[in-house]
Amino acid sequence: MQDGLARCKAAVSACFDTVLAPLGTMPVEEGMRYALNGGKRLRAYLVMEGAALHGVPAEHSVWAAAAIEAVHAYSLVHDDLPCMDDDDLRRGQPTVHKRWDEATAVLVGDALQTLAFELLTRPEMGVSSQIRVDLIASLAKASGAQGMVLGQAQDIAAETSATPLDLQEITVLQGNKTGALIEWSARAGAILGGGDPTHLGTYAKALGLAFQIQDDILDVEGDVEKTGKAVGKDAEAGKATFVSLLGLEGAKARASSLVDEACAALSPYGSRAEPLRDVARFVISRET
Repeated sequence: MQDGLARCKAAVSACFDTVLAPLGTMPVEEGMRYALNGGKRLRAYLVMEGAALHGVPAEHSVWAAAAIEAVHAYSLVHDDLPCMDDDDLRRGQPTVHKRWDEATAVLVGDALQTLAFELLTRPEMGVSSQIRVDLIASLAKASGAQGMVLGQAQDIAAETSATPLDLQEITVLQGNKTGALIEWSARAGAILGGGDPTHLGTYAKALGLAFQIQDDILDVEGDVEKTGKAVGKDAEAGKATFVSLLGLEGAKARASSLVDEACAALSPYGSRAEPLRDVARFVISRET
């Protein structure tokens, strides 16, 4: 998986270099480059591996892979703002609003979001206009008021609620806030190849929830030097998390069970899907 992830990172970085080359050096433009730098590129990897399973070459799928990374980067820039999660550190460096200012961070996020949809229109994707429209429409839904944005709103509302979230409610919240973009990433490859995205979607639902549970575990056990962001914030804020609701060992057991579910969903692809199974195993062993 590590070799494939390295190739994916290089391809996505080259894609961003191409599309950002015409931009100048205004703070917003520099902020876009800054926000896109680093990260695991896990969502991009899901796109490209899912596409490979459906016969789509990397030079075509990389545009959708870059699109989801642009949306993800935008979400982090806005998520870190004082009016949201109020974080000073992201990917081991100052957050965009700390490096510049809050107004620049808002505009950087806006620009990255719109860049994502521009990337999905590129003729280099080598697919029909209808497939590009399907990808654009599904990403808009996954990242908007029926997906990630809804999840963030639910998270903010939960912080001021008199009643803590229960397990079902936090599962729904995280399915929107984190899971929706992960699910889009996995399904996009099948859509690019004109295939049925059902199995990859089932895989991604379990994967996304396991990913969030591991995030909650890292907030308890993680090291800021490894995670590249603040830890212990959830407990300080008294937020309901999978760890607070299930206990540390219970959360780990639930994450492991979800990985088994994710791997099982890939059975129609046989051994060809082993890189995606490796992703599922990596998600609950990562330290960042």
